[in-house]
Amino acid sequence: MSGAGAARILMVEDEVTLGELVRDYLVAADYTVELRHQGDGVIDAVRRDPPILLLLDLMLPGTDGLTICREVRTFSAVPIIMMTARVEELDCLLGLELGADDYICKPVRPREVVARVKAVLRRAQPEAIATAASRLQLDEVRLEARLDGSPLPVTQAEFRLLKVLAASAGRVYSRQQLLDAVHDDYRDVGDRAIDTHIKNLRRKFGECLGDTNPIRSVYGVGYKLEWD
Repeated sequence: MSGAGAARILMVEDEVTLGELVRDYLVAADYTVELRHQGDGVIDAVRRDPPILLLLDLMLPGTDGLTICREVRTFSAVPIIMMTARVEELDCLLGLELGADDYICKPVRPREVVARVKAVLRRAQPEAIATAASRLQLDEVRLEARLDGSPLPVTQAEFRLLKVLAASAGRVYSRQQLLDAVHDDYRDVGDRAIDTHIKNLRRKFGECLGDTNPIRSVYGVGYKLEWD
């Protein structure tokens, strides 16, 4: 899958075959990826529609990776992983302290890229995860939920849904991913059933929190749990 969206990885790699291979591995790991093959326009794209992570080759046609990284850091804290084909370039990157979160030397192994992406994203979201854990407590033995210390009445399906959303606060899940988590017995249930669960959960959150509601819709993608 590729294209713009609030929860996508923006990958900039001029080697078409390599870029498509890494993209396929990331998609298989449930990420949405927009793949570009040149540096021109990347800075504006990040400014206009920030990705959750920027996977950036150093040597690019048009605007090079160093320039992109340096400029993006003037206005955004988006996680950046840079890829380089030469060890001496990696040393240069480390010495310049451009603000990238990680560096990968080519030739890259797609599975390593996926692992690095997951690690960087985990480090980038500790505050959101901690906030979710402190405000929403889930007792898996009793299938009970508490919000800010008070009981939150939920059904078994709603409990499973909250468990997935709260485990990676800020991450966007598609309806199908949530459906797989809620109904793990492979019954024939349409993905719009998730919308009904979400509607009910929002009502219950609203009864406790008023106008504030942490379950957010991401148009064309799915849902996420995010606290203000």
